[in-house]
Amino acid sequence: MDIRDQVSDAMIRAAKAKDKETLSALRMIKSTLHNKEIDLKSQFGEQEMLQVLSSMIKQRKDSIEQFRQGGRLELAAKEAREISVIQGFMPEQLSEEDIHSQIEQAIEEAGATSIRDMGKVMKLLIPRVTGKADGKAVGEAVKARLS
Repeated sequence: MDIRDQVSDAMIRAAKAKDKETLSALRMIKSTLHNKEIDLKSQFGEQEMLQVLSSMIKQRKDSIEQFRQGGRLELAAKEAREISVIQGFMPEQLSEEDIHSQIEQAIEEAGATSIRDMGKVMKLLIPRVTGKADGKAVGEAVKARLS
């Protein structure tokens, strides 16, 4: 069952349970996936869906930070609830050890020796860790490793 089907099933369960907040977040996920599919003018696969979900999580984390700075804690809490709903459709996150082993493998495959090779490494690494690890943290780990 792909992510779209899982979202649809979760929407039905949330509607039956009269969980308005979860239902709203699920509708947002479904809408975002549908809009991205329209933009690409074709159906897209699991990898692209995970990238969309990852970007949705990143947007919400940024919003939480902004809301907290502005003293809007109720909006920050709403964004946090949306993140938890979105994360329910993401694969299990990689451990630090797994991330470092993926980084080492990508560095070896790219033949990277310095920070100048970071682009090559990230090009190999991002498809492997999308949805399974925070891209920003992975980028920083690669940068630290190549420095």
